[in-house]
Amino acid sequence: MPSDAAPDQSAADGYLQRAHLLAELGRYDEGIGELTALIATEPAHVPALTMLARMHLAADQPAEALAVAETAVEKATAGPEAVPLLVARGFALLDLERWKPAAATADEILARAPGDAYAQRSAAAILSASRNGQAALDAAWRGVELSPDEPEAHLVLGLVAVRLQLFDLAERAYREALRLDPELGEAGQDVGVARLERRRYAETLEHLTAMADLPVARPDPARTVDDGIRRLLLSVAGLSLVASVLVGALAPASPGASRLFAVLAVGGVAVLLRRPATWRPGLREAMARGLVVPVYAAAAAVVLLLAYALVGGPWPLVGAITASVVAGFTAFARR
Repeated sequence: MPSDAAPDQSAADGYLQRAHLLAELGRYDEGIGELTALIATEPAHVPALTMLARMHLAADQPAEALAVAETAVEKATAGPEAVPLLVARGFALLDLERWKPAAATADEILARAPGDAYAQRSAAAILSASRNGQAALDAAWRGVELSPDEPEAHLVLGLVAVRLQLFDLAERAYREALRLDPELGEAGQDVGVARLERRRYAETLEHLTAMADLPVARPDPARTVDDGIRRLLLSVAGLSLVASVLVGALAPASPGASRLFAVLAVGGVAVLLRRPATWRPGLREAMARGLVVPVYAAAAAVVLLLAYALVGGPWPLVGAITASVVAGFTAFARR
């Protein structure tokens, strides 16, 4: 593609999708290459710039992330659309130990999006590390009020509370976050950019609670195992469904590329399952308690997606979509 021609929307979406899949596989350098190619032809593509900044953060490259975020903020609108870029800038400044600019960035986030849960909890986390105090606690509480069912909101409240030595509040917040998402204990091992904030918050809170010798109550073990397997099934089903639909849309124009995309999607599922020790021991028990249908349906969706990658044809895709829907609905129904 000529460097002076902007890509059409479908081509730009292709760059973003490939970059996202590569990031979820932990292949940050390749993902950065995809985004750099897109930005070279469309320098003001804010979603690509945002993902690039986040990918540099995930790859432990805060200086590069800051440079991208600074450039992108200038190109973004003045409203809440710039919040993800400002969050990336704030994280990069924290990693570079530039506390005052990080706190100023958090203040800007709070001012831009007072009614946005993501903005409030992100600003609270940045403030807790850069300046701390009542403003951080207020923003964390606001994040919980705006999204009480999101574990990240409670995770940030716990993070802020433990830094303020409000240990009872920190314990309650962390317990609630674990209740909403029992897999948070493993979040520090996640890769990619989709759960970048969750990974950072979990790692920091784990470190701080260990230093403070803070006890954390755990949910019922059997319930935790079932919830963990169910959430894993929902993730596999969701990824398989999205990938199958995208592959089907791409197939008429480029069958070869669609089959390659299917391979990448199967690789993404493999990343979700990369730690069998965390889910395999409880799989049989979870199936015995009613998760047998979503387990087999999710497995069928992945196998059918792989079959399409190997032999092509519409029927494996139809089967993969159907199996993904069955897996997702039946897993959700067991909540």
